[in-house]
Amino acid sequence: MARYHIETYGCTSNRGESRQIESALRDAGHYRVDGPEAADVAIMNSCTVVEKTERNMLRRAKELEAETADLIITGCMALAQSEEFEDEDIDAQILHWDDVPQAVTNGECPTPGPGVEPVLDGVVGILPIARGCMSDCSYCITKHATGKIDSPSVEENLEKARALVHAGAKEIRITGQDTGVYGWEQGERKLHTLLDRICTEIEGDFRVRVGMANPKGVHGIRDDLAAVFAKHDELYNFLHAPVQSGSNDVLGDMRRQHQVSEYVEVVEAFDDALDYWTLSTDFIVGFPTETDEDHQQSLALLRETRPEKINVTRFSKRPGTDAADMKGLGGTLKKERSKEMSELKMDVVGEAYEAMVGETMADALVVQEGTGDSVKCRDAAYRQIIVQNASEHGLEPGDFVDLEVTGQNTVYAFGEPV
Repeated sequence: MARYHIETYGCTSNRGESRQIESALRDAGHYRVDGPEAADVAIMNSCTVVEKTERNMLRRAKELEAETADLIITGCMALAQSEEFEDEDIDAQILHWDDVPQAVTNGECPTPGPGVEPVLDGVVGILPIARGCMSDCSYCITKHATGKIDSPSVEENLEKARALVHAGAKEIRITGQDTGVYGWEQGERKLHTLLDRICTEIEGDFRVRVGMANPKGVHGIRDDLAAVFAKHDELYNFLHAPVQSGSNDVLGDMRRQHQVSEYVEVVEAFDDALDYWTLSTDFIVGFPTETDEDHQQSLALLRETRPEKINVTRFSKRPGTDAADMKGLGGTLKKERSKEMSELKMDVVGEAYEAMVGETMADALVVQEGTGDSVKCRDAAYRQIIVQNASEHGLEPGDFVDLEVTGQNTVYAFGEPV
């Protein structure tokens, strides 16, 4: 869990993005503190409306860099003029709004609040299916808060999912520290069984998104799980399997349990079962024992598996973890490696979204309102499509709509109703 400080500058749109960032951070167990000095990470949501504002942003970024351990800069200036921060040699991660929550986790598992009760947020139902995990990663402080996996029964989670749909949920987000090991402590991984029953036994029009599942847990059920995805249209064809490194040596130092080959075999199983799907993964850049060769292996793995969603996080120490006692790499080196991987990430992700242009995506779900008169939709592979002038089309959260993809902005697409 991380302590975060967030500052927002500019328009109402930016304030809305900050609210979404904070909502995701709270869902992951992080908490806000007053002032950057008390924070593990500071987040600056920037503005670039006039030249004076730009100068103020650079000045404030320098102050925040000096006052906190890690700095993340997002918002309009970060996305439109990232070179300004680089020219001033400000040591910060420059991220799109949507990528901020994952970066704050430092590659750790999400940490929901006490209990595993579902929550309805608009048309999105959040269903934590278990608490805890089976891993013991050397860099992760989450384990200290959650302990070993504790899995409620399939019947119990099925009833919670049914209640969410009856309450109006159109999208059910299956969450947990590691959804792939659901049921492991009882001697049998049950994620594929739960998903099959949710899609088979609950009536209504809804979609299901499966949250983070570590490669080791998924590997043993990869064929069964991929078959369930192929069987049910209710399931978004989306898998978040954080590999963290392309080097088996680094994975060993991280105590990640899986090997690179097991991650690749999971990807291959889903490639065989699904024609159109989204692979989401995470990389931690600059782990204390990472060499140049290890870093190159991570870049090679990214090129090989070509995930459509990639979270790149610079390693930072968490108190009380074994990795905190390791001699760290220099900030400049971590920054260079992060920049190299982030540039490759944008190429890979941009290519995936560019391939969507001109295609028609059937039954995309309007999930939430966007900025201005727009809505955010998700297609069958959980890729984000923005529809502008939504009121002209009568679109509201919860609607299903066929969309022609008309353009892309690297990490999301634009669409028009057909």
